[in-house]
Parts: sequence; C-alpha cells; structure tokens
Amino acid sequence: MSETFPPLTATDFNDLAAIEGLDVVRAQIEQAAPAIQPQPAPEWPDPILPGVRRVPDIPATALPGWLGAMAHAVSQATQTPPALAVMSVLAVLATVLQRRFEVAPWGGSYTEPLSLWTLSASPSGTRKSAVLSAMQGPLVHWEKLLRDRMRGDIVRVNSTRAVAKKRIERLQQDAAKAKESSERAALTAEIEAEETGMPEELRAPRLFTGDTTAERLHALLVEHGERMAVLSDEAGIFQIMSGLYNGGAANLDVFLQGHAGASMRVDRAGRSAHIDKPALSFGLLLQPGVMADVASSRRFRDTGLLARYLFAMPASNVGSRDVRKHVPIPAAVRDEYERALFRLLEGVPGPVTAPKVLTLSEAAREIWLDMAQAIENEQGEGGRYESISDWTSKLPGAVARIAALLELATTGLAATEVSHACMDDAVCLARLLIPHAQAAFALLGTDATDVDAAAIVRWVQAGGLTEFTKREAQKAQEGRFRSVERLQKALDRLEHQDVVRAFKRHNKGAPPSTCYAVNPKALST
Repeated sequence: MSETFPPLTATDFNDLAAIEGLDVVRAQIEQAAPAIQPQPAPEWPDPILPGVRRVPDIPATALPGWLGAMAHAVSQATQTPPALAVMSVLAVLATVLQRRFEVAPWGGSYTEPLSLWTLSASPSGTRKSAVLSAMQGPLVHWEKLLRDRMRGDIVRVNSTRAVAKKRIERLQQDAAKAKESSERAALTAEIEAEETGMPEELRAPRLFTGDTTAERLHALLVEHGERMAVLSDEAGIFQIMSGLYNGGAANLDVFLQGHAGASMRVDRAGRSAHIDKPALSFGLLLQPGVMADVASSRRFRDTGLLARYLFAMPASNVGSRDVRKHVPIPAAVRDEYERALFRLLEGVPGPVTAPKVLTLSEAAREIWLDMAQAIENEQGEGGRYESISDWTSKLPGAVARIAALLELATTGLAATEVSHACMDDAVCLARLLIPHAQAAFALLGTDATDVDAAAIVRWVQAGGLTEFTKREAQKAQEGRFRSVERLQKALDRLEHQDVVRAFKRHNKGAPPSTCYAVNPKALST
C-alpha cells in the first residue's frame, strides 16, 4: 500500500518559487506592494548668480540721533537709498574728528585712529552728487567762515613774510660782497634774526579735497594739522592711485599710511614731508563700472588698499522714483546737523598735539570681542569669509573706529569712553556691511572663487545643461581647474547660492559619482 502525502502549500516565497516558479513570486510581490508615488523635486529658490549678490538695506536708523535724522532727511529729499547718506555721514564725521582722537579697544598701547574710508557704488543718474553736497555742505560753510575771518591776518602775515624774504635776499647779497669778516658776520647775524623773526605761514584751514596727487597730499597733511579727507563723486583719485601721472606706477604709500596713522618721512629732491600721525579719510560715491575698471589693479588688493574701504552697494531705485514728490530737508534737521558738526570742530585749527584716546567700557568691549571672534571663526579655509578675509580682518578695527566716532557725536568732545549703546550700533552696522563687501569684491573681480563660479555658470548656460558631473565640469574647463580643490570651492559657492544642487548618481558596477542639478531659473537668466 503506497503512502499518501498531503498536497504541498506555499508557506513563504521560497516555497512558492519551488512550486509555481519565479514569475508567480514576482507577480504576487507587485500586487502586494503599495504603489510608490514619485516624490516631487523640491522647489528651487531664486538663484544668486556670481557677481550678483543680494545685499540688505542700510537704513538711516543705523545711525543715532542727529546723524540718523540727517541721513534720513537727505535720503527722502533726494529719493536715494539711505545707504548713500549713511556712508557719507560717516565719512564727514571722520573728516571732522580724525587725528584729534583715537580709540584703544584694550585700553593699552594698541590704538585705532578715527580715519574711515567709505566707498558707495551707485549707477549714473542716482543723485550721488546731491547726497554728497548735502552732507559736506557744513564743512564747506565752516571753511568759508574761517577763511573770511582769517583773511586780514593772512594778508598781514604774508606781507610781513614777503618783506622779510626781500630783506634776507639783500642781506645775503651784501654779505657775499663783504670784504671784512667782521662785516660778513654782522650781516649773517642780521639774516638769522630776520629768519627767526619771520612769522610762520598762515593758511586758511582745509578739511577735505575732491582730488589730489600723492605728492600734493603729503603737502596738504603737513599744512593742515596732519589730517585731510578726500570727498568725491568722481573716480579721479582711484586713477591717480593707479599711477595716472606716474607712468602707470601706483603710488599708494601715503594713502595706506594715512589710514593706519603710520609716520611718514619723505625726503626727495625739492620736496620733504615729515608727519608723525597722518590721518586720511575717504568718502567716495562712484559708478560701479568705473569702480571696477580702476580698482581691478592687483596691487590694490595685494597691498590691502581695497580691504580698507567700507563698501555700500545699494540697489538702484531709478525707475521707481516719484517725479512729483518733493520733500525738502527740514530746516531744523539741517541746522542741527550743521551746529553739531561745528561743535565737534571747536579748537580747529589749533596746535598739532597728541590725539586724545577713548577706551571701551567693559560692556562695549565684550560686544566688540564677540563680534571679532565670530568673524575670526569664519575666515579660515572653507569659512564664509575666506574669500574676503583681508577685508574682514580689518573689520573689528573699523568697528572700534565707528563706535568711537558715534560716541563723540553723541556725547561731545569731552567723551572718554565708548558706551555699550554706541558699540552696539557700530556692530549692527558692520553686520549689514559684510554682504555689501562681498558684493563689492565680486564686482571688482577680486573674489577668485566668485570668478570661478561665474565661469561654471557661463559653461552651463552655453550648453543648456540641466545637470552635470564634477568630472565633466573639470574636463570642460581643465585650463582653469587644474586642481579639484579649486573646482570644489566654486561648486560649493554655487550650491550655497542656490544655482546648483549636489546629488549622488549610482552607477551599476561602479562607485557613485557626484552630480549637480542646475536651477532652471539660472538657465533663463
């Protein structure tokens, strides 16, 4: 009698495969598995293309009291971005107070002069001249008042000096003809007496110029208490720096030393200048294209000249202004602005003495140190500020200068210590200025990573690429990207600015490759 076995049943997919075959297993899995819906790709934000950076507004409220009130009034009256007025006010304030005051962040031997270099870029037709004219107006008025007041004294001194010089010339001729040594000695003594008794040349005080050569700037610093400013809406000073009158040889020493307050000793044929603590400020409002043309000199970056400027790159509002709107600067605001500047100019001109030093309050120092450390942490390789580390390295010093200027403007010439409030205002302003500096260096073509990123974008746009691999990018531009590290920095910048998005492509039988999807909005720009 044969043994009967129960029919086989499929208890798992292995059994089913043995009984029915793999096709049946595959069909059951497909029926049992829930339908997997493809996930939509995340929405792309608007890209920030290389050389085009979004920058925050710099409101007039970034400045306290009468400074902010005037900046706001000028911005309203000229229908210009407040940043232009804010930066111009800071340059004017530095012009008034530089060389007479310094700030010691640690309260020791390390001091920062109160010179400031500001550079605002705005296209032609944006009323830059009107802004600068309103801000420097009180300085022009002050110079005229003192020139008129001193006119009689200047004429009298010049006449006395002219007579003395003629008498010295005659005495020198007589001394040369004298046959007796006693007669020659007597005449020589008279010459010495005339030279000793001759009054010093008296000049009407000057606070600023609009254009100057490096050689003339030496003389201006000597003649006007070791301080001078360049306030201008023209690019002539940049052209002079780049060597316009020196056969293309840039002459930057006087400018760099004027920012740092480093002593100058110039002894050349027909010209000498000995200056202990020069103070030089800039307040420039230039067209972006002009700025890019004249500041592209590699020496401007290598010497740290560009790193000394505080940049403002506001968006132009041309095309959105109201031609029927007329908002004059309120008389009360304008008058208070002038009175406040005149108060800060008390004692000018005067003897050249050691500058008065302001220290930081403990609270102000803590704010300053927190800001300085936060910047330091982002300056190294791969940090947010790596490409402008020369500029950010000077930012803490600039913040200390701004805070001291604001303290003097708020408290008056008797100020001895920078308060928490003024330092807080300076730090808040610095945070706004950082993206403006990044935009400026990108415009100038001195941000190497930004230039590389722009080259990748041009390659992508020319080929209409929607995605690419890192290897393809390097192969297409192997003349530029000889190292993967340089390429990776540019790709990281593009990813940070939402131009591309990295992903891994899994290849059968090979390791995954790094690919980049391209923001469609970057192709249509």
